[in-house]
Amino acid sequence: MSSVTDDDVPLDLAHGDPLDLEGLLTLERVDDDVYRGRCHAGLPKRAFGGHIAAQSLTAAGGTVTREHAAHSLHGYFLSAGNPHDPITYRVERLRDGRCYRSRRVTATQDGTAIFTLSASFKLPEVTPDRQPVMPAVPPPEELPDPYEAWSRVRPDEYRDAVTARVMSMRFVPSEDVDGDRPLGIAEQFVWLEPAHSLPDDPLMHVCALTYGSDMTLASTAALDRQPHRSLQRGPSRVFMTSLDHAVWFHRPFRADDWMLFAQQSPSAVDGRGLSMGNFWTRDGHLVATVVQESLMRPVRRIDHEND
Repeated sequence: MSSVTDDDVPLDLAHGDPLDLEGLLTLERVDDDVYRGRCHAGLPKRAFGGHIAAQSLTAAGGTVTREHAAHSLHGYFLSAGNPHDPITYRVERLRDGRCYRSRRVTATQDGTAIFTLSASFKLPEVTPDRQPVMPAVPPPEELPDPYEAWSRVRPDEYRDAVTARVMSMRFVPSEDVDGDRPLGIAEQFVWLEPAHSLPDDPLMHVCALTYGSDMTLASTAALDRQPHRSLQRGPSRVFMTSLDHAVWFHRPFRADDWMLFAQQSPSAVDGRGLSMGNFWTRDGHLVATVVQESLMRPVRRIDHEND
């Protein structure tokens, strides 16, 4: 959990319980602007990209004061991380202005960069507020828990899924979304909520949203891979992994209540899929916008009987 001893002293990061989201987002400080963490698997033998991005933002936030809130991040996934090895996060302090502060984080394993993050933090300002209307969808309490069916049909895979233990999900059926569906655009609406409450630390909440933003966004670009269709099926026919990821945080929020992640994918071509989404609080506030490009390739299966 983060702590601060003075208004001008950066946050101090300590160890947490790795079995909940707070623990997954907590890093060990090993030197000035250097942190260490571990990321669980997303795909087999590959560290979950949302976890790496969230820990990178945690590291960047550890070098600014509590008053400077994260307002944007841009990250590139350079190589598949190993979920069994520690990750070192090195923070560069690019600029410390009066209002804005910029950081760059490089995540490495065994001396090789696997992810880079640029993050910006700012002091709050009072200005006019404008946003669209939240999509009209059923509340999460009226929707089934997809993990229950997943645990019955594919129990071994479910037991290994850390995300299922730390983040609850509810998928909104497309027929329950008001309005016309635009042609050529794939859509997905998902309610997300951490399994446990989070401390009163704004950095923890933006990092929790960052973690959740990578759980379903890439799958929006591939109808075969959308979790509400694939959790109960066998292996997907499409291999997908994140290439880059960007988040803009618009308004203060708490991430430990249900939030609606309204997602769209306008393009899938050239082995790449582009997806974007908005995070809404239950009371209708637009709190973040996410854009991601992902690698999309057909899975090449080997028929061993014909080798």
